[in-house]
Amino acid sequence: MTIEHAPTLTINHADKGGAQSVVATGVWQVHALAQRDAIKSLTASLASVRDKPGVVWDLSGLTSLDHIGAQMFWNAWGKKRPDQLKLAERQTELFERIEEAGKLQIPRVRPNRLTSVMVLGFGMISFFEHLLGFIKLIGQVVQDVFRWVRHPLTGPWREVSANIYHSGFQALGITALVGFLIGVVLSYLSAQQLRMFGGDMYLVNILGMSVIRELGPLLAAILVAGRSGSSITAQLGVMRVTEELDAMLVMGISHGYRLIMPKVVALAISMPLLVVWTDAMALIGGMVSAKIELNLSFRYFIRELPEAVPLANYIIGLLKGAVFGMLIALVSCHFGLRIKPNTESLGHGTTTSVVTAITVVILADAVFAIVFSGVGF
Repeated sequence: MTIEHAPTLTINHADKGGAQSVVATGVWQVHALAQRDAIKSLTASLASVRDKPGVVWDLSGLTSLDHIGAQMFWNAWGKKRPDQLKLAERQTELFERIEEAGKLQIPRVRPNRLTSVMVLGFGMISFFEHLLGFIKLIGQVVQDVFRWVRHPLTGPWREVSANIYHSGFQALGITALVGFLIGVVLSYLSAQQLRMFGGDMYLVNILGMSVIRELGPLLAAILVAGRSGSSITAQLGVMRVTEELDAMLVMGISHGYRLIMPKVVALAISMPLLVVWTDAMALIGGMVSAKIELNLSFRYFIRELPEAVPLANYIIGLLKGAVFGMLIALVSCHFGLRIKPNTESLGHGTTTSVVTAITVVILADAVFAIVFSGVGF
């Protein structure tokens, strides 16, 4: 297919005492240059006169010229205008833009000059900043609880009920499944070791103490932190992005009284119940595994469990559940309120909230283990 006014380049060799001239005509646009490898032949012709001094360039006869064609000439000129150049008025602006673009320099990335000591310092500053904000949040929740006690009729009863349903009731399925499987695994592994030493009867002690005192509360807290903690942070973050939190302040509605305190109270109530539920499912899984591996009857397991696990361990487990629930709610709300009004901050804040909540729960469990090391044995 031929194109009218195809791009052409005429090179007139110098006569005696004359200068070599290059005359361009036709359409020097991308659709014309792409036909029949025109761009290759024209590039070869331009290369033959590159870097030759005293060449007269005449582009005034071009029908049209776009940026691609102009760039070909610019490269042939060594990225600067030749001394003898004839241009049409409409072409001058195009080459001026190319010349200005060539002067731009990409800014160099400054190397990171932060030393390890500086990184550690910034990390410590960020840690104490979060710690101070967390302490302020605890104080605000305590004030809101006393306000609710003084004026119970105006309290956020519906918010507390809704959070108990979402954080507690809707988590029964996942906690039951994971608790049952953990009980099966723990009972199965313990039964194999006890069988070697003839201590089958002590499986009830091992399973009861480990589940009721440690694994039950910790497992329920980790599941709630991943499920409900992320939900709380995301909810507050979306409210920040959609400016609902600002609207509440304009309307005179307290964030702490209507958003934070109901979540803390709800998890403080629902977490001990979830701990009981998780303990029961884990013990049922352990009983099933003990029946299969050691042929221990369910009746024997249920009869020996109260004697193997003192009552203090049940109380410690419920106390852990309440404390873990409040810590998860406080950490989730803390990071939810710090989310900036953009989607990137929302994802980062939710991830940080879940990781921090699980870490805080494990630290609190270690504190419980040290404080109550001599209780319940």
